[in-house]
Amino acid sequence: MQLYFRENFWNAGTTEILDEQENQIGHLDMRSAFSSAIDIYDSKGQLLYNGRFPFFSGKWEVSGADEEQVGVLRSRLSFFSKKYSYETIGRGDYEIISPAFSREYDIIDESENVVAQFKQVNGWLSSGAFVLDNQCEFLDPYELVAVIIGMHAIQKAASSAGTAGT
Repeated sequence: MQLYFRENFWNAGTTEILDEQENQIGHLDMRSAFSSAIDIYDSKGQLLYNGRFPFFSGKWEVSGADEEQVGVLRSRLSFFSKKYSYETIGRGDYEIISPAFSREYDIIDESENVVAQFKQVNGWLSSGAFVLDNQCEFLDPYELVAVIIGMHAIQKAASSAGTAGT
């Protein structure tokens, strides 16, 4: 299943999550222009996931609707690629990798299998627009939307801080 989604230009407000046929199957609520916290909803408006940076932390936490943490995203040091780890609670650990100047990413499980892919796409109203192709039975596609937005937030924070961690 492919999902299409994007951030808002001002990092606040809601945007649609679309399927391959451009049907709205959920939405992403970027709570405030002053924080990176997000909520992910399904097509019925039911809260599924949220993501945020804990106070003074560079890691991105993803929680379910019940506020229980489901995973943590961290940036990993890498010189010739972009690398992140997503550690889930009881469902394995995953690496997110991309060549240094690419906008395409692979999500790799502990057995080194590519279980999902996504890419940042141009021309869909903003630079923070993505298409996700999830083939993993252990990672919900809406959960991965929260992970991808978190990865993008980590990249923007690193870029604005002037670091080379992107």
